[in-house]
Amino acid sequence: LHFYPAFVLRDIDLLIVSFLQIKTATMGANGHSESTSLVHNSKADEENMRKLKAYQPWAFFVTFGGYFMAHFSRKCYSTVKQQLQEKAGYSPLILSEMDTVFMGTYAAGNIISGKLGDTFNPTTVLAIGLFGSGTCLFLINISLWFDFLSFSLALGNFFIIAVYFLFGFFQSTGGPVGTAVMGNWFCDKKSIENRGLIFGLWTCHQYCGDVTAALCTALVLGAGFNYTWALFIPALTNIGWGILTLKLVADPADVGIITPEVKIRMEKLKAKQAETGSSAVDEGPAPISYKAALQIPMMAQYAFAFGFFKLTNYVLFFWLPYFLGKHFDFDPVTANLIASLYSVGMMPGGIIVGYVSDVFGGRRASVIGVFMSILFVFLFVFLKKSEELNASALLVMLPIMGILVEGPNNIITSAVAADLASHPSVRGNNKSLGTVTGLINGCGAITASIGLLAVGPLQATYGWSSVWLFLMGCTFTGTALMGTKIKDELIPTPQRYSEVEANLTV
Repeated sequence: LHFYPAFVLRDIDLLIVSFLQIKTATMGANGHSESTSLVHNSKADEENMRKLKAYQPWAFFVTFGGYFMAHFSRKCYSTVKQQLQEKAGYSPLILSEMDTVFMGTYAAGNIISGKLGDTFNPTTVLAIGLFGSGTCLFLINISLWFDFLSFSLALGNFFIIAVYFLFGFFQSTGGPVGTAVMGNWFCDKKSIENRGLIFGLWTCHQYCGDVTAALCTALVLGAGFNYTWALFIPALTNIGWGILTLKLVADPADVGIITPEVKIRMEKLKAKQAETGSSAVDEGPAPISYKAALQIPMMAQYAFAFGFFKLTNYVLFFWLPYFLGKHFDFDPVTANLIASLYSVGMMPGGIIVGYVSDVFGGRRASVIGVFMSILFVFLFVFLKKSEELNASALLVMLPIMGILVEGPNNIITSAVAADLASHPSVRGNNKSLGTVTGLINGCGAITASIGLLAVGPLQATYGWSSVWLFLMGCTFTGTALMGTKIKDELIPTPQRYSEVEANLTV
């Protein structure tokens, strides 16, 4: 046992835990107290597994729907920007300020919401986010119905910005807290083996929400209703889904289901009782601190890598229609339609990367590195040949680029975050996934928002070749930040048996 690859030692680790559980059960004959939850009981284990599996689809559905609602309510505003400007009198400046304020509070909110989800009841935090989002849209509707801008332009603009300031915070709960609830329920061995695929499917919520918002607005306007209905409908649905979310059980332990995480935590408690001779009781896992979360190996690297990958995605998503119109002389409609192919590729991206990483034994950094390396080649082609590319080449390249960019982004904020929260340094502490996901999301959003400021000046001063070079640099930097993890996955570092023992007592 002196030298084994890390992925083999994980299985050895579980075998040792099982042995300790059986050993603990036999202590009763020697005068020590027994804990039935630690005894290897096949019937009890089967019942726990049955209950866990029975609830998983419902947990998936409710959390998927919650994040779906977040994107539904977030996207509906952008679908009626033209009406807000032409009919409500919103200036281009106020529309821009709404976007900026939202992005700022959304980025900070991710970091805060993740911690709140680990500290308090996650379903309550999720429900508050949905209630708050619905309320903010309802307040925007009130300002439109009563034409606040006509009373006072300054006060009306202040009201709109203030509401969107709060809207960003409420919107931020869905990602980190929803991921934490998913991680709590999908913790069995089979789910962990298929974690990439499961979370890849789960992250489709954002695209479903965006598409639904566009369809809702199209139906409202097509039916001749006032455009404010496109904001009022998602306000109602968010509040309704918030009521449903309140009934969601956030953790299997809350309904008496003994999961592997609970077993490990109880093993730690048993060891502490034996060591100190105290009668300590299990008060549940304490929420992890920001400092401890950042000390998880590869946590900081993933957070900043995600920022560079997210920046690449933002540039392509927001600037592709402009680039296609300027350099290929497409009319605005054609440019937007062709650019939308990039978005089409984004939806299956997470599923593909997640599935492939599962096939390769959870080596997600290596798979992400391969995808980003291929993207680097595509960006190089745009750098050298963008003036020569025809429409047929774009029709093929853009969907593939959507897969290459968004697949790694989705997996980092879901399956990779769950992997990090399962590290031995926090094993037995299921109050870490929300904080971990929030830090990754928040740091990524902040990095991407700052980086976006460079795109306009770059293309105006040095042309689009500088933008492609900039994106190549972002792709390379993000991948390089994961270099240590990629090396460990491809060439596992031998560990000694003593390190396995240390994992059990961390």
